[in-house]
Amino acid sequence: MPLLTQPLETVDAYVEHFSRQPLPVLRRTVKDLEALRAEMDTVSGKRIAAVVLADPLMTMKLLTHLESHRRSSQNHDITTIDRAVMMMGLGPFFNTFTRMPTVEDTLAAHPQALIGVLKVIGRARRAAHYARDWAIVRHDLDVDEITVAALLREATEIVCWVFAPELTRRVYSLQLADRQLRSATAQRAVFGATAREIQLALIHAWTLPQLLVQLLDETQGEHPRVRTIKLAADFARHVAHGWDDPALPDDIDAIERLLPLGREQLLHRLNVPEEAMARFLPEASQPE
Repeated sequence: MPLLTQPLETVDAYVEHFSRQPLPVLRRTVKDLEALRAEMDTVSGKRIAAVVLADPLMTMKLLTHLESHRRSSQNHDITTIDRAVMMMGLGPFFNTFTRMPTVEDTLAAHPQALIGVLKVIGRARRAAHYARDWAIVRHDLDVDEITVAALLREATEIVCWVFAPELTRRVYSLQLADRQLRSATAQRAVFGATAREIQLALIHAWTLPQLLVQLLDETQGEHPRVRTIKLAADFARHVAHGWDDPALPDDIDAIERLLPLGREQLLHRLNVPEEAMARFLPEASQPE
């Protein structure tokens, strides 16, 4: 699989390059699906969905496959993994997703990039967990849709680590050298485009369900579902730096405005450690 070492001229060129090769998945995903395949007569769709949802790449692979093989009788989008597996059927699912390339093999010669992509995947999982929990608090009509959208919000960064590890490493190096440098600025300096621009183009090229496209559209940021996903991604990214990250107080203020929870209840729900709790409490609430 050819990996990009130099930037391409346009966003469309990135989309074409990323679309020419099969999307790899985590080695753990391949092993877990093979184990479930051996139990196909008794395995449930929920167990398969749990494996898929642990891997943003596998989630994207399944949804894009389903959309590209959409039946003429299908008059609505499939936006959750349970429904996607049910739509395909267990036999066709396992027959389709076999002998998949892995991230670990793809990046065997790039160990730092492998570490980088695994960190982003971990962050995407945490964002999906937060978004799901907050959607439950908000009594969202379909928390599974929110979970999937939050998991895929970092999809482009993951794809860039996999297919353009050297370029992505340069982005991180720029930000490491200048902590004030915004991600979009660093991405444009290296790739000639931002991850968000590439993501929007990939979403349309890979025909993700329209509802997920809408949930990932930050121009709709006033919508509570879109805001849930964005805040979950932001919070997961900032908390990964530690509870002293300077962006966290603003994040928590925004989350409190989103959810019908008091500040102390929210902080406990976010699992803020006791030693960091005072930083996020109003002065009047802080212990003397």
